Amino acid sequence: MSMLKEFKEFITGGNVIEFAVAVIMAGAIGEVVNGFVSKIVMPVVGHFSGGMDFKDLKYVLDQAVIAADGAVATPENAIMYGEWINTIINLVIVGFVMFLMIKSYNKMKKKQEEAPAAPPANEVLLAEIRDLLKK
Repeated sequence: MSMLKEFKEFITGGNVIEFAVAVIMAGAIGEVVNGFVSKIVMPVVGHFSGGMDFKDLKYVLDQAVIAADGAVATPENAIMYGEWINTIINLVIVGFVMFLMIKSYNKMKKKQEEAPAAPPANEVLLAEIRDLLKK
C-alpha cells in the first residue's frame, strides 16, 4: 500500500476526527477550569489567607523608573510567582477532573461485560452428537 493511501485512510478514519474533537473539547474545558480557579477558588483561598490575591504575588528584580512627566521610562521587571501558583492549582483541578472522568468511564466499561465467546465448532458438533445419542 502506498504511503499516500495509508495517509488518506489515517486522515479519514474515525480516530483522527475523535482526536480533533478531544483537542477542541480540552481547550474549552481548560477555559472553564481556568475561570473556575480564577473566579471561584482563588477568591475563597484569598479570603482564608487574609485577603491575599495570589496573582499579585511577585518578586521585583528591578523597580519601575518613572520619568519627571509621570510616564514610565523603564517598566518593572519582576518574577510573577503568584500567577504560577494559580497555574499549579489549575493543573491539580484538571488532573482531578480527568481522574474522576476516567474512573467513571472504567466503571461503566466494567458493567458492560462482554458476551461469552461462542464455543468452537467441534465442541458444538460433539454436543449435538451427545444430545442425539441420549435420545
